[in-house]
Amino acid sequence: MSSARWPNGRSARALVPEPFPATPRQGVVLLEGPAALEPCGDRPFLAWQLRELLRLGISEILLLTDTLPDLLRERLDAIATTLPRPVPILVSGPDALLRARDRLDARFLLCGSSVAWDGNLAPLLAGAAQRDPADSLGRVALCRAGTGRDVAGIGVFGRAVLDHLPASGCFTRDTLSGLVAAGLVGGTDIQGDCFALDQPATLRRAQAELPPRLRRPALFLDRDGVLNRDHGYVGTRERFEWMPGAIETVRLATASGWHVFVVTNQSGVARGLYDEAAVRWLMAWVQDRLHAAGGLLDDWRYCPHHPEAVLPAYAGVCGCRKPAPGMLLDLIQAWELDPARCVLIGDQPTDLQAAEAAGMPAALFPGGDLAAFAAPLLAGKDA
Repeated sequence: MSSARWPNGRSARALVPEPFPATPRQGVVLLEGPAALEPCGDRPFLAWQLRELLRLGISEILLLTDTLPDLLRERLDAIATTLPRPVPILVSGPDALLRARDRLDARFLLCGSSVAWDGNLAPLLAGAAQRDPADSLGRVALCRAGTGRDVAGIGVFGRAVLDHLPASGCFTRDTLSGLVAAGLVGGTDIQGDCFALDQPATLRRAQAELPPRLRRPALFLDRDGVLNRDHGYVGTRERFEWMPGAIETVRLATASGWHVFVVTNQSGVARGLYDEAAVRWLMAWVQDRLHAAGGLLDDWRYCPHHPEAVLPAYAGVCGCRKPAPGMLLDLIQAWELDPARCVLIGDQPTDLQAAEAAGMPAALFPGGDLAAFAAPLLAGKDA
Protein backbone atom coordinates (compact mmCIF):
# COMPACT_ATOMS: atom_id res chain seq x y z
CA MET A 1 0.00 0.00 0.00
CA SER A 2 1.21 3.47 -0.78
CA SER A 3 1.30 5.45 2.43
CA ALA A 4 3.98 7.35 4.28
CA ARG A 5 3.08 5.32 7.36
CA TRP A 6 4.13 2.04 5.72
CA PRO A 7 7.90 1.45 5.67
CA ASN A 8 8.25 0.50 2.00
CA GLY A 9 5.47 2.66 0.62
CA ARG A 10 5.41 6.03 -1.04
CA SER A 11 3.36 8.94 0.17
CA ALA A 12 -0.20 8.91 -1.12
CA ARG A 13 -0.23 12.66 -0.57
CA ALA A 14 2.73 13.69 -2.71
CA LEU A 15 2.87 17.18 -4.13
CA VAL A 16 1.62 17.37 -7.71
CA PRO A 17 3.27 19.36 -10.51
CA GLU A 18 0.37 21.64 -11.41
CA PRO A 19 -1.86 23.70 -9.11
CA PHE A 20 -5.40 22.74 -8.24
CA PRO A 21 -7.64 25.78 -7.71
CA ALA A 22 -9.72 24.50 -4.78
CA THR A 23 -6.90 22.90 -2.77
CA PRO A 24 -4.29 25.14 -1.13
CA ARG A 25 -1.35 22.89 -0.27
CA GLN A 26 0.18 25.14 2.38
CA GLY A 27 -1.32 25.84 5.78
CA VAL A 28 -0.08 28.81 7.83
CA VAL A 29 -0.92 29.04 11.53
CA LEU A 30 -0.34 32.23 13.51
CA LEU A 31 0.29 31.27 17.13
CA GLU A 32 -1.40 34.15 18.95
CA GLY A 33 -0.70 33.21 22.55
CA PRO A 34 -0.42 30.22 24.87
CA ALA A 35 -4.09 29.12 24.68
CA ALA A 36 -3.43 26.92 21.64
CA LEU A 37 -1.05 24.83 23.75
CA GLU A 38 -3.61 24.31 26.52
CA PRO A 39 -4.93 20.73 26.85
CA CYS A 40 -8.08 19.74 24.98
CA GLY A 41 -8.83 16.12 25.76
CA ASP A 42 -5.68 14.07 25.21
CA ARG A 43 -3.78 16.70 23.18
CA PRO A 44 -3.35 20.48 22.88
CA PHE A 45 -5.82 22.60 20.94
CA LEU A 46 -3.14 23.15 18.30
CA ALA A 47 -3.02 19.42 17.55
CA TRP A 48 -6.76 19.37 16.84
CA GLN A 49 -6.42 22.45 14.62
CA LEU A 50 -3.62 20.87 12.59
CA ARG A 51 -5.60 17.64 12.27
CA GLU A 52 -8.53 19.59 10.81
CA LEU A 53 -6.19 21.36 8.38
CA LEU A 54 -4.96 18.02 7.06
CA ARG A 55 -8.53 17.14 6.12
CA LEU A 56 -8.34 20.00 3.59
CA GLY A 57 -5.44 18.54 1.61
CA ILE A 58 -2.68 20.55 3.29
CA SER A 59 0.78 19.06 2.69
CA GLU A 60 2.97 21.65 4.44
CA ILE A 61 2.43 23.66 7.63
CA LEU A 62 4.11 26.88 8.70
CA LEU A 63 3.79 27.84 12.37
CA LEU A 64 4.48 31.53 12.87
CA THR A 65 5.06 32.90 16.36
CA ASP A 66 6.78 35.95 17.79
CA THR A 67 6.29 35.06 21.45
CA LEU A 68 6.43 31.29 21.99
CA PRO A 69 9.02 29.74 19.64
CA ASP A 70 10.93 27.84 22.33
CA LEU A 71 7.83 26.47 24.06
CA LEU A 72 6.34 25.47 20.72
CA ARG A 73 9.47 23.61 19.63
CA GLU A 74 9.49 21.73 22.94
CA ARG A 75 5.98 20.41 22.30
CA LEU A 76 6.03 20.05 18.54
CA ASP A 77 7.29 16.46 18.41
CA ALA A 78 4.48 15.32 20.71
CA ILE A 79 1.92 17.22 18.64
CA ALA A 80 3.24 15.69 15.41
CA THR A 81 2.70 12.15 16.73
CA THR A 82 -1.04 12.87 17.03
CA LEU A 83 -1.45 13.84 13.36
CA PRO A 84 -2.97 11.33 10.94
CA ARG A 85 -0.09 11.56 8.47
CA PRO A 86 3.45 12.94 8.43
CA VAL A 87 3.63 16.52 7.16
CA PRO A 88 6.52 19.01 7.15
CA ILE A 89 6.04 21.54 9.97
CA LEU A 90 8.24 24.63 9.90
CA VAL A 91 8.48 27.08 12.82
CA SER A 92 9.46 30.72 12.39
CA GLY A 93 10.41 32.73 15.46
CA PRO A 94 11.00 36.46 15.99
CA ASP A 95 9.54 38.77 13.31
CA ALA A 96 7.64 35.78 11.94
CA LEU A 97 5.08 37.78 10.01
CA LEU A 98 7.69 40.01 8.40
CA ARG A 99 9.79 37.06 7.29
CA ALA A 100 6.99 34.78 6.10
CA ARG A 101 6.34 36.23 2.65
CA ASP A 102 9.19 34.49 0.84
CA ARG A 103 8.10 31.12 2.21
CA LEU A 104 4.48 31.39 1.15
CA ASP A 105 2.79 29.82 -1.85
CA ALA A 106 0.82 32.10 -4.16
CA ARG A 107 -2.33 30.86 -2.38
CA PHE A 108 -2.36 29.40 1.10
CA LEU A 109 -4.68 28.60 3.95
CA LEU A 110 -4.15 30.91 6.92
CA CYS A 111 -5.59 30.61 10.41
CA GLY A 112 -5.08 32.12 13.83
CA SER A 113 -4.60 29.83 16.81
CA SER A 114 -6.84 31.90 19.10
CA VAL A 115 -9.98 30.41 17.53
CA ALA A 116 -10.93 26.73 17.41
CA TRP A 117 -13.73 25.41 15.23
CA ASP A 118 -15.67 22.23 14.57
CA GLY A 119 -17.54 23.21 11.42
CA ASN A 120 -17.59 22.13 7.79
CA LEU A 121 -14.87 24.10 5.98
CA ALA A 122 -15.61 22.62 2.53
CA PRO A 123 -17.78 25.62 1.49
CA LEU A 124 -14.80 27.88 2.24
CA LEU A 125 -12.64 25.98 -0.26
CA ALA A 126 -15.46 25.98 -2.80
CA GLY A 127 -16.00 29.71 -2.40
CA ALA A 128 -12.30 30.53 -2.60
CA ALA A 129 -11.97 28.47 -5.78
CA GLN A 130 -14.41 30.81 -7.54
CA ARG A 131 -11.84 33.65 -7.33
CA ASP A 132 -14.52 36.33 -6.94
CA PRO A 133 -12.94 39.67 -7.94
CA ALA A 134 -14.60 41.22 -4.87
CA ASP A 135 -12.42 39.03 -2.64
CA SER A 136 -9.29 41.01 -3.39
CA LEU A 137 -7.26 39.55 -0.52
CA GLY A 138 -9.00 36.23 0.03
CA ARG A 139 -11.99 34.57 1.64
CA VAL A 140 -12.62 33.70 5.28
CA ALA A 141 -14.99 31.32 7.08
CA LEU A 142 -17.84 32.79 9.14
CA CYS A 143 -19.37 30.63 11.87
CA ARG A 144 -22.03 30.77 14.55
CA ALA A 145 -21.11 32.85 17.61
CA GLY A 146 -23.91 33.39 20.12
CA THR A 147 -26.84 34.92 18.25
CA GLY A 148 -24.81 36.11 15.26
CA ARG A 149 -21.96 35.21 12.92
CA ASP A 150 -18.29 35.75 13.60
CA VAL A 151 -15.01 35.28 11.77
CA ALA A 152 -13.84 31.72 12.34
CA GLY A 153 -10.19 32.72 12.09
CA ILE A 154 -9.42 30.68 8.98
CA GLY A 155 -9.37 31.58 5.31
CA VAL A 156 -7.71 31.18 1.91
CA PHE A 157 -5.49 34.11 0.94
CA GLY A 158 -2.83 35.42 -1.39
CA ARG A 159 0.44 36.98 -0.25
CA ALA A 160 -1.03 40.49 -0.36
CA VAL A 161 -2.89 39.84 2.90
CA LEU A 162 0.44 40.14 4.71
CA ASP A 163 0.44 43.86 3.96
CA HIS A 164 -2.54 44.15 6.32
CA LEU A 165 -1.22 42.09 9.22
CA PRO A 166 -0.12 44.19 12.22
CA ALA A 167 3.11 43.50 14.06
CA SER A 168 1.05 42.82 17.20
CA GLY A 169 -2.52 42.04 18.17
CA CYS A 170 -4.90 39.18 17.49
CA PHE A 171 -5.10 38.20 13.83
CA THR A 172 -8.72 37.10 14.13
CA ARG A 173 -10.11 39.85 16.35
CA ASP A 174 -8.02 42.82 15.23
CA THR A 175 -7.30 42.11 11.57
CA LEU A 176 -9.58 39.65 9.80
CA SER A 177 -12.80 41.11 11.16
CA GLY A 178 -11.71 44.55 9.97
CA LEU A 179 -10.81 43.28 6.50
CA VAL A 180 -14.21 41.63 6.17
CA ALA A 181 -15.97 44.81 7.31
CA ALA A 182 -13.96 46.82 4.77
CA GLY A 183 -14.96 44.49 1.94
CA LEU A 184 -11.39 43.43 1.22
CA VAL A 185 -12.00 39.82 2.30
CA GLY A 186 -15.07 37.80 1.36
CA GLY A 187 -16.94 35.57 3.78
CA THR A 188 -18.42 32.09 3.51
CA ASP A 189 -20.87 30.81 6.13
CA ILE A 190 -19.96 27.43 7.58
CA GLN A 191 -22.09 25.22 9.79
CA GLY A 192 -20.77 24.62 13.28
CA ASP A 193 -19.31 26.56 16.19
CA CYS A 194 -16.14 28.56 16.70
CA PHE A 195 -14.56 29.09 20.10
CA ALA A 196 -12.48 32.12 21.17
CA LEU A 197 -9.66 30.50 23.12
CA ASP A 198 -8.46 33.78 24.62
CA GLN A 199 -11.66 33.94 26.69
CA PRO A 200 -11.47 31.61 29.73
CA ALA A 201 -15.14 30.60 29.76
CA THR A 202 -15.15 29.80 26.04
CA LEU A 203 -11.86 27.92 26.34
CA ARG A 204 -13.33 25.69 29.07
CA ARG A 205 -16.39 25.03 26.92
CA ALA A 206 -14.18 24.11 23.97
CA GLN A 207 -12.16 21.74 26.16
CA ALA A 208 -15.36 19.88 27.02
CA GLU A 209 -17.12 19.93 23.65
CA LEU A 210 -14.50 19.76 20.89
CA PRO A 211 -12.88 16.32 21.35
CA PRO A 212 -16.08 14.27 20.95
CA ARG A 213 -17.22 16.43 18.04
CA LEU A 214 -13.94 16.07 16.16
CA ARG A 215 -13.86 12.28 16.55
CA ARG A 216 -16.03 11.84 13.51
CA PRO A 217 -17.74 8.87 11.88
CA ALA A 218 -16.25 7.87 8.53
CA LEU A 219 -17.50 6.91 5.09
CA PHE A 220 -15.13 4.63 3.15
CA LEU A 221 -15.63 4.49 -0.62
CA ASP A 222 -14.18 2.13 -3.17
CA ARG A 223 -13.17 4.13 -6.23
CA ASP A 224 -13.70 2.37 -9.57
CA GLY A 225 -17.31 1.23 -9.70
CA VAL A 226 -18.44 3.47 -6.82
CA LEU A 227 -16.95 6.95 -7.01
CA ASN A 228 -16.52 6.65 -10.78
CA ARG A 229 -17.67 4.29 -13.49
CA ASP A 230 -15.37 1.32 -13.86
CA HIS A 231 -14.05 1.49 -17.43
CA GLY A 232 -11.18 -0.82 -16.54
CA TYR A 233 -7.81 0.43 -15.27
CA VAL A 234 -8.76 4.09 -14.97
CA GLY A 235 -5.45 5.93 -14.76
CA THR A 236 -6.15 9.29 -16.40
CA ARG A 237 -8.57 12.15 -15.94
CA GLU A 238 -9.89 11.58 -19.47
CA ARG A 239 -11.09 8.09 -18.52
CA PHE A 240 -12.48 9.14 -15.14
CA GLU A 241 -16.29 9.44 -15.32
CA TRP A 242 -18.08 10.34 -12.10
CA MET A 243 -20.73 7.92 -10.92
CA PRO A 244 -24.15 9.64 -10.80
CA GLY A 245 -24.62 11.10 -7.34
CA ALA A 246 -20.97 10.58 -6.32
CA ILE A 247 -20.12 14.23 -5.78
CA GLU A 248 -23.37 14.79 -3.91
CA THR A 249 -22.60 11.79 -1.68
CA VAL A 250 -19.28 13.27 -0.60
CA ARG A 251 -20.86 16.69 -0.12
CA LEU A 252 -23.64 15.19 2.01
CA ALA A 253 -21.23 13.15 4.13
CA THR A 254 -19.00 16.17 4.72
CA ALA A 255 -21.93 18.40 5.63
CA SER A 256 -23.14 15.72 8.06
CA GLY A 257 -19.81 15.79 9.93
CA TRP A 258 -18.24 12.62 8.48
CA HIS A 259 -14.74 11.87 7.34
CA VAL A 260 -14.61 10.60 3.74
CA PHE A 261 -11.90 8.17 2.62
CA VAL A 262 -11.19 6.29 -0.61
CA VAL A 263 -9.62 2.82 -0.58
CA THR A 264 -8.84 1.45 -4.02
CA ASN A 265 -7.03 -1.51 -5.60
CA GLN A 266 -4.95 -0.15 -8.49
CA SER A 267 -3.50 -3.21 -10.18
CA GLY A 268 -3.01 -1.12 -13.33
CA VAL A 269 0.27 -0.09 -11.70
CA ALA A 270 1.38 -3.71 -11.29
CA ARG A 271 0.34 -4.42 -14.89
CA GLY A 272 2.44 -1.53 -16.20
CA LEU A 273 -0.52 0.42 -17.56
CA TYR A 274 0.27 3.54 -15.51
CA ASP A 275 2.58 4.38 -12.62
CA GLU A 276 2.05 5.43 -9.01
CA ALA A 277 2.60 9.09 -9.88
CA ALA A 278 -0.41 8.89 -12.20
CA VAL A 279 -2.54 7.43 -9.40
CA ARG A 280 -1.52 10.20 -7.03
CA TRP A 281 -2.08 12.91 -9.61
CA LEU A 282 -5.54 11.60 -10.49
CA MET A 283 -6.53 11.35 -6.83
CA ALA A 284 -5.31 14.91 -6.23
CA TRP A 285 -7.52 16.03 -9.12
CA VAL A 286 -10.48 14.07 -7.69
CA GLN A 287 -9.93 15.72 -4.32
CA ASP A 288 -9.80 19.17 -5.89
CA ARG A 289 -13.03 18.62 -7.85
CA LEU A 290 -14.76 17.52 -4.65
CA HIS A 291 -13.45 20.59 -2.83
CA ALA A 292 -14.77 22.84 -5.59
CA ALA A 293 -18.18 21.20 -5.20
CA GLY A 294 -18.28 21.66 -1.41
CA GLY A 295 -17.15 18.22 -0.22
CA LEU A 296 -13.99 16.90 1.42
CA LEU A 297 -11.95 13.83 0.60
CA ASP A 298 -9.99 13.62 3.84
CA ASP A 299 -7.50 10.95 2.81
CA TRP A 300 -7.06 7.91 0.60
CA ARG A 301 -5.11 4.70 0.23
CA TYR A 302 -4.35 2.66 -2.86
CA CYS A 303 -2.77 -0.73 -3.41
CA PRO A 304 -0.51 -1.01 -6.48
CA HIS A 305 0.19 -4.75 -6.08
CA HIS A 306 -1.12 -7.86 -7.83
CA PRO A 307 -0.11 -11.54 -7.52
CA GLU A 308 0.32 -11.74 -11.31
CA ALA A 309 2.07 -8.40 -11.77
CA VAL A 310 3.99 -7.68 -14.95
CA LEU A 311 6.37 -5.51 -12.95
CA PRO A 312 8.29 -7.63 -10.41
CA ALA A 313 8.38 -4.84 -7.81
CA TYR A 314 4.61 -5.14 -7.42
CA ALA A 315 4.26 -8.92 -7.57
CA GLY A 316 3.21 -11.17 -4.73
CA VAL A 317 0.65 -11.26 -1.96
CA CYS A 318 0.37 -8.13 0.18
CA GLY A 319 -1.67 -7.06 3.19
CA CYS A 320 -3.33 -4.10 1.50
CA ARG A 321 -5.01 -5.44 -1.64
CA LYS A 322 -8.68 -6.01 -0.88
CA PRO A 323 -10.08 -8.39 0.38
CA ALA A 324 -7.18 -7.88 2.83
CA PRO A 325 -8.03 -5.04 5.23
CA GLY A 326 -4.66 -3.25 5.26
CA MET A 327 -5.78 0.02 3.68
CA LEU A 328 -8.79 0.27 5.98
CA LEU A 329 -6.82 -0.61 9.09
CA ASP A 330 -4.17 1.96 8.26
CA LEU A 331 -6.77 4.73 7.98
CA ILE A 332 -8.50 3.56 11.17
CA GLN A 333 -5.20 3.81 13.04
CA ALA A 334 -4.07 7.06 11.43
CA TRP A 335 -7.34 8.94 12.01
CA GLU A 336 -8.18 7.19 15.33
CA LEU A 337 -11.53 5.93 14.08
CA ASP A 338 -14.12 3.74 15.77
CA PRO A 339 -14.89 1.01 13.18
CA ALA A 340 -18.43 0.72 14.54
CA ARG A 341 -19.00 4.35 13.46
CA CYS A 342 -17.69 3.71 9.94
CA VAL A 343 -19.31 2.28 6.84
CA LEU A 344 -17.81 1.16 3.54
CA ILE A 345 -19.56 1.25 0.17
CA GLY A 346 -18.09 -1.07 -2.44
CA ASP A 347 -19.20 -2.74 -5.65
CA GLN A 348 -17.35 -6.05 -5.24
CA PRO A 349 -17.56 -8.85 -2.65
CA THR A 350 -13.86 -8.24 -1.93
CA ASP A 351 -14.74 -4.75 -0.69
CA LEU A 352 -17.20 -6.17 1.80
CA GLN A 353 -14.73 -8.84 2.90
CA ALA A 354 -12.11 -6.17 3.62
CA ALA A 355 -14.63 -4.19 5.66
CA GLU A 356 -15.64 -7.26 7.66
CA ALA A 357 -11.99 -8.03 8.41
CA ALA A 358 -11.55 -4.43 9.61
CA GLY A 359 -14.61 -4.68 11.85
CA MET A 360 -16.78 -2.14 10.05
CA PRO A 361 -20.21 -2.36 8.39
CA ALA A 362 -20.38 -2.32 4.60
CA ALA A 363 -22.91 -2.15 1.78
CA LEU A 364 -22.73 -3.56 -1.76
CA PHE A 365 -23.46 -0.82 -4.30
CA PRO A 366 -25.49 -2.19 -7.24
CA GLY A 367 -24.92 0.82 -9.48
CA GLY A 368 -27.17 3.76 -10.23
CA ASP A 369 -27.37 6.93 -8.14
CA LEU A 370 -24.78 6.75 -5.37
CA ALA A 371 -26.35 9.58 -3.35
CA ALA A 372 -29.70 7.80 -3.21
CA PHE A 373 -27.93 4.63 -2.09
CA ALA A 374 -25.71 6.31 0.50
CA ALA A 375 -28.24 8.65 2.12
CA PRO A 376 -29.90 5.99 4.34
CA LEU A 377 -26.47 4.72 5.44
CA LEU A 378 -25.37 8.21 6.46
CA ALA A 379 -28.66 8.87 8.24
CA GLY A 380 -28.39 5.61 10.16
CA LYS A 381 -25.32 6.65 12.17
CA ASP A 382 -25.01 9.43 14.70
CA ALA A 383 -22.44 12.00 13.58
